[in-house]
Amino acid sequence: MKIVLATGIYPPDIGGPATYVKQLAEELRQGGNEVVVVTYDKKNERSEDRKIERVSIGLPVLRWFKYAKALKKVGSDADIVYAFSSISCGIPVKIARLKKPRKILRLGGDFFWERYTALGGGLGLGGWYGKRSKVFGCRLSVVGWILKNFDHVVFSTEFQQKLYQENFKKLPSHSVIENAVPEGHTEIHVKREPFSLLFMGRLVGFKNLKSLVEAVKQMANVRLTLVGDGPKKKELMKLAGSAGTRIMFVSPVHGEEKIKVFAGHDLMVIPSITEISPNVALEARANGLPVLLTEETGLSPALSEAMVLRNLSTPEDIINAIKEMQENYSDIADVTGNLTLKRGWKEVAEEHMNLFNES
Repeated sequence: MKIVLATGIYPPDIGGPATYVKQLAEELRQGGNEVVVVTYDKKNERSEDRKIERVSIGLPVLRWFKYAKALKKVGSDADIVYAFSSISCGIPVKIARLKKPRKILRLGGDFFWERYTALGGGLGLGGWYGKRSKVFGCRLSVVGWILKNFDHVVFSTEFQQKLYQENFKKLPSHSVIENAVPEGHTEIHVKREPFSLLFMGRLVGFKNLKSLVEAVKQMANVRLTLVGDGPKKKELMKLAGSAGTRIMFVSPVHGEEKIKVFAGHDLMVIPSITEISPNVALEARANGLPVLLTEETGLSPALSEAMVLRNLSTPEDIINAIKEMQENYSDIADVTGNLTLKRGWKEVAEEHMNLFNES
């Protein structure tokens, strides 16, 4: 079977979709499938790997047509085109008008809600869907227009699937395929002095990192490392200024370097307004690092086992939750380090192949 995975980002870019697509592509190839990845490329470099078709990001709107051209090039004879974004990939899929492939869209985020939070909006995903306005109705129309072009929608969580079921009357056939639980180098962490916090991911609005930085500035004997990049980096660095070396910014890491970073910290903190399916939380826990996660998450109870879910909306909320983690750290670390959950990429790939083989 020939499968085209259409994604907005791909390694060396960081983010859940990049990691997900890379792992899924490798597993599908091991199953004997021909897999081609189409992705945007900020550096405008052409890939020498025939398994990866890179599209220069260029100007808005025009980039969609370049992406659509790439999809036609590699996807006209494909059996499946699997898109990982409603806007950056879903619109090019519509423009390409591919006739043969079955077209599937995976949703693990929400483009318009993320743009709303980037502009300072503070509603979580559930609250935002509950707010009715002219702008909301226009957004639903755009998303509905995109959804019509797909034969099936895959959600990463039941949480987001329920929101779409409630708000889109003509939702295509759909299902849930949860994230894999990564294998890790499990170890039981012992609390350090100073207490060492870690955030890893995109530095964007909905991650609520201003509240995290403000919280750390108010806490004694606590340090924070933010690993990643994104549009909020300069603002966060300016905000962190008075904390000196207690708040550090580090470029994205991969592979063994990421595992070393996990090992060098006491607690992963993800204070997002909403976090639908945070792969980095699963990676951290797989390596024995305790996780403090926003309570508005799409992770099922099975996938969030051993993580501590709390309201992390404000600096005060975050301070209280971190203090709770410090007081109970040995017990939490022991449970995290001894947890064994089995849901590998092989199982995720099998669930996808079952879907792809449906008539």
